[in-house]
Amino acid sequence: MEKLVIIGLGLIGGSLALDLKKREGYKVYGIDQNPEHIKKALALGIIEEEIDFSQLADASVVVVAIPVNKISEVTLKVLDNVADDTLVFDVGSVKNEICKAIENHPNRKNFVAAHPLAGTEFSGPEAAILNLFDHKVTILCETEKCSWQMLDKALSIFKKLNMRIKMMNPVEHDRHIAYVSHLSHVSSFMLGKTVLEIEKNEQHIFDMASTGFASTVRLAKSSSSTWTPIFLQNKENVIRSLEEYIKNLNEFKEMIENDDEDGLNNNMNNTNYIKTILNGIKF
Repeated sequence: MEKLVIIGLGLIGGSLALDLKKREGYKVYGIDQNPEHIKKALALGIIEEEIDFSQLADASVVVVAIPVNKISEVTLKVLDNVADDTLVFDVGSVKNEICKAIENHPNRKNFVAAHPLAGTEFSGPEAAILNLFDHKVTILCETEKCSWQMLDKALSIFKKLNMRIKMMNPVEHDRHIAYVSHLSHVSSFMLGKTVLEIEKNEQHIFDMASTGFASTVRLAKSSSSTWTPIFLQNKENVIRSLEEYIKNLNEFKEMIENDDEDGLNNNMNNTNYIKTILNGIKF
């Protein structure tokens, strides 16, 4: 059985472990700085055993699934300890910083910068689920800088997970992901914050939370320890998207203040075009 090492046993790392164990027959080992995560991952059957960085040399695949502000440091440590035929990939949602950090490492050829676009609002080993990645997209960056053997192995893994694969350079990735993913999390967090601040009666929130509110604020249940580093690592793109979002909110507010029925109607009608784009996506 080939050895798969998951570093970071949360939602993504744990779900990868479960799926790859089932679909590819890997024997899965774990590394996590949180002892409780190790205990839970062992109890849930996500990993077979805890190991440390000195035990990576015989690994077939090492996955770095930790907060983005730690990925560069940990990936460099991983690359120091792996064999020539070990595939290393990360799953972070900010790519430019990690690509720059490891560009001159002697084992750069072993590394594939990956971002599987999958997840839920839950965190920790107990959030790990089978089939999380089916029919989702994974973005691979700077594939020209890894060896063809490592790229081939990574492509095989993501195909086994039933993922669609898209190639992007890391700067382009970080810009687009800020607009489509990171901004939606900011919006959800701030909607939740606003409602908590202006509606002090929690029973009213519970009683009046329609499916629209629940789905819009769902991402506000996400882990702050995951998302704070993401916003800061991708701050320029997040700020740019926020500026545009705030401008649109202010314009919408002014239309309501001015009883601008036509403006509101046209604004929302034009935005309805988003359903044309999203109707083809399988969630």
